[in-house]
Amino acid sequence: MSDSKKGSLKSTFTVSLTNFLDSGCIVAGASGLTLWTSELGLSSFQVGLLGALSANAFGAAIGALFGGHLSDKYGRKIIYTYDMLVYMLGALIVMFSMNFPMLLLGFTVTGVAVGAGVPASWTYISETSGSNDRAKNIGISQFAWSMGPAIIFILGVVLSPLGLLGNRILFGILFVIAFIAWSLQRKLHESEEWEEQKAKEKLTGEKPHPYKDLFSSKVSVKSLLFLVGVYMFWNLVAGAMGFFMPYVYETAGGLTNMQANLLQAILWIFTALATYFGFAKYGDKANHRIFYFVGAAMGAASWIILTFTGMGWSSLWFFVILWGVSAGIGAQAWYALWATELFPTKYRAGSQGVMFFLVRASAGVWSIIFPTILSTMGFKTAGMFMIGLLLVSLVIGTIWTPQTRGKSLDEITEERYGKESVEKTTTTSSMSSSTQEKRV
Repeated sequence: MSDSKKGSLKSTFTVSLTNFLDSGCIVAGASGLTLWTSELGLSSFQVGLLGALSANAFGAAIGALFGGHLSDKYGRKIIYTYDMLVYMLGALIVMFSMNFPMLLLGFTVTGVAVGAGVPASWTYISETSGSNDRAKNIGISQFAWSMGPAIIFILGVVLSPLGLLGNRILFGILFVIAFIAWSLQRKLHESEEWEEQKAKEKLTGEKPHPYKDLFSSKVSVKSLLFLVGVYMFWNLVAGAMGFFMPYVYETAGGLTNMQANLLQAILWIFTALATYFGFAKYGDKANHRIFYFVGAAMGAASWIILTFTGMGWSSLWFFVILWGVSAGIGAQAWYALWATELFPTKYRAGSQGVMFFLVRASAGVWSIIFPTILSTMGFKTAGMFMIGLLLVSLVIGTIWTPQTRGKSLDEITEERYGKESVEKTTTTSSMSSSTQEKRV
């Protein structure tokens, strides 16, 4: 293996810890939601508010909007220097929460930290990958995202005899992992793609405005609408599941807290396996349209089964397997890949920040509405909503699948935005070569 590939895999692993901590803090909150509800006497509105302001929704939305912009303006590395410190603060607040406002603050702070880190992480991975291993490396980051819930739910089962103390310990474990991530990530080199872009701006006097440039380009606006369509409708389902599914199993299905957490752990193990052996292995090789359609169709089928056959154990197992595999090869992995490919370097992270804001903010609204639908209209009606959302994502992603397989980021940008958008001067190229020599 070449030094550059070794470096790419090492940086991918290091940055992927952000994704592990994203999903990890969502499910840590989810696994203890009934325990917090019982301890603090939370209303259904307060439960929805916790989901809405967490890493699952508004918290991450706000963080992404600022984090994406800062990553484009000051570099990907600045996010990795400070972001995990904020995450650790949020985890500590949750650990020692004594009332609802304190718990809500902790969820919100961790959410903001997660949101700031995700656009930078996917951008960094894509920019440090080759044209034939970009999906592989994005897949590795998604594998880490899948392992977060699998590990946290298993730990939730192990710690469940401790009650609420067990959930506090879960956030303590996330604090330790965040510290490890911070220690590794702050040592990363800056993205060469970003350095070249900044060198070009300095030489030409160009001062791009991320949001003005993004929304003034018809190509970018179309890409943004496509990606939001793919990811938002899917994430409304996945987001509600990530935070509320154990709550659904327990209230609508009559499962115990341990059974609910164990079922979710198994679901996420299937997701992790499908991500690694499916998307990461074949995402650079297989036809993207067919691959996407299969994953999206499995997701819709899983909810059709659960909604119309009830929560018997046979239905639950079919649901867990189908959704687990679908989530591994479905919309989030493709969104993470396409979102880094379809925009130029100068606002690659900023555009993701805007999209992540829209997606997680919509999840925030849905997080407030979903528990009410569940309690007043019943699980079957809530399930039909889920099926409709998944079908919209399936149609949008299948019809407008971008043709980016096997192309470099510069080739994709030139195809979409014109040759002038990727031209680099001799000075810029020389600077990049010099930087590369120093790192080797």
